[in-house]
Amino acid sequence: RGSSSPLPLGEGAGEGHRRLAARIAALYRYPVKGFTPEPRESLTVLSNGRVSGDRVLAFRYADAPAPNDEGWMPKTNYAVLANTPGIAKAKLRFDEAAGRLRIEFPDGRIVDERLDEAGRQRLAQAVGHFAIGQRDSPLHGHPEKLPLKLVGGLEEEHFHDTAAGRVTLFSRASLGALGGALDDPELDERRFRANIVIGGVDEWEELGWVGKRVRIGRPGVEFEVIKTVARCVATHANPVTGERDCDILNTLTRVFGHEKPTFAISMQAASGGEIRAGDQVTLV
Repeated sequence: RGSSSPLPLGEGAGEGHRRLAARIAALYRYPVKGFTPEPRESLTVLSNGRVSGDRVLAFRYADAPAPNDEGWMPKTNYAVLANTPGIAKAKLRFDEAAGRLRIEFPDGRIVDERLDEAGRQRLAQAVGHFAIGQRDSPLHGHPEKLPLKLVGGLEEEHFHDTAAGRVTLFSRASLGALGGALDDPELDERRFRANIVIGGVDEWEELGWVGKRVRIGRPGVEFEVIKTVARCVATHANPVTGERDCDILNTLTRVFGHEKPTFAISMQAASGGEIRAGDQVTLV
């Protein structure tokens, strides 16, 4: 890092060529692991580097080997999109101030409960009933996985795909390139379950930021870009219909030559703070 001021991404890309500086186009958090994304105008990045209210709840299988509710485990121990794509059809709202979780199922049934013991049981029972009715659910023939248990709810708990947690980011240019290869110009960005979506950079440009630092907003929150994100079959699930309707993984490797099916980057925040839609994104 030099001592000069950071240059907005996209500026100075070549003589006579100047793009708009990169800015946040959309923000999301995911209160319950594997369920509906929550679009946000702003996100609070905590001092531990995670996003407030992001992956703080999860529906855990009864046969999961965790010694307690707070221990981190791989997603195979939870009812999530990767193993039950139909979960995308259940729409969720988390009211963290009131300590309530509301889930609306595709048949119109609504379960709205406080996150006390009785409410958690009713929510878990409703999700278990819904999940076992989905075609691809691992609950079929495995009664030992029931009853589900709703775990988590505190900021120090998290149910990310990796124990490190972190914040994820990709660009709409990369999304457009992938959508073009899939012959789907309206490819839904919610498939990729990132926290930050940006505009104003070239396709796949963000994958080259590993090892660099990114500042978002002013005075801003700084992030170290740790690695690119290898995707799983959760991305094959349509976030509206819950159907596995396109082959993201093979497209990324065969069409774009990625050694692994890579989409988005994983970042560790250096400090806490607020980031907002429209904030400028710079390399520092």
